[in-house]
Amino acid sequence: MTRLNWDKVDDTYAEAFSGIFCRTLVTADDEETLTRAAYDATSTPGAVIGRVEGGIESWVSPKHTPDGRKGVLLQFWYGSDDLEKFELELSYRIRQDILVKPFTTLFDASHSPEGYIDTMKHVGHCGDGYEWEEEVHGRNMIVIPIAIPDFKIERQLGYATGIMGANFWYMCSDKVTVLDGGREALQAIQEVEGVITPFDICSAASKPETSYPWIGPTTNHPYCPSLSTVLQDLSQVPPGVNYIPEIVINGWDLEAVQQAMKVGIQVLLDYNDVLKISAGNYGGKLGQYRIQLKRLLE
Repeated sequence: MTRLNWDKVDDTYAEAFSGIFCRTLVTADDEETLTRAAYDATSTPGAVIGRVEGGIESWVSPKHTPDGRKGVLLQFWYGSDDLEKFELELSYRIRQDILVKPFTTLFDASHSPEGYIDTMKHVGHCGDGYEWEEEVHGRNMIVIPIAIPDFKIERQLGYATGIMGANFWYMCSDKVTVLDGGREALQAIQEVEGVITPFDICSAASKPETSYPWIGPTTNHPYCPSLSTVLQDLSQVPPGVNYIPEIVINGWDLEAVQQAMKVGIQVLLDYNDVLKISAGNYGGKLGQYRIQLKRLLE
């Protein structure tokens, strides 16, 4: 990294917080079905509105799945320790977006689990009492009879505490870099085991304070380029910056999250049109983790 690029990095920190998550492996007969299941199940980042959010960690070769089919590792996250609520919200993602896809199966892929969710109550009983259990590929699975026989899900899904909401911003003058740079950064991040980017390229960074509490987090107005002339001295948008995309990262531990942030930022620093790298923080109001950007890149 050149000194010039180093000077692009704001001397600030990304604030992150704890959450609980499940790591699962979904397999299917064909790539199209698998892709649709993966994207449908993780399509809505919901932690900021009290729902489950998810993301794709990586695609898995048939050589590394229990049933020898193509697979995808998915993480599902919840921003509090209310395990009962997490189980229910997670079941919606599985039932509505994975179970309904032809010939899909869901396995546990937990990393250092702290406990287990029993999937019978909220998913298994979709079989209306006709579901049964059997050992499949060495796993204790629930078999749910459906019209395209049959959906299988591992009865126990491990859960653990991880880190949510780590982030960085890349401030651009040209809109092409928003997508080109962001997509290259996401590709680098996907090489890091144990992390997801629930929003991918996020165009709407938010803040905890709001004039409309029933909505939840609202726009981080000092960093909205279109408000710079309205806010005048209150605006924090640097000169020449027209776009401030954000990449949010959740991961199973601090080391994985920091590595993902590092490789993503390093990619973006090579873009001439990225004028500054910064991050969202709220003075410790959001979470207990403070990831210093400059220290991250040392």
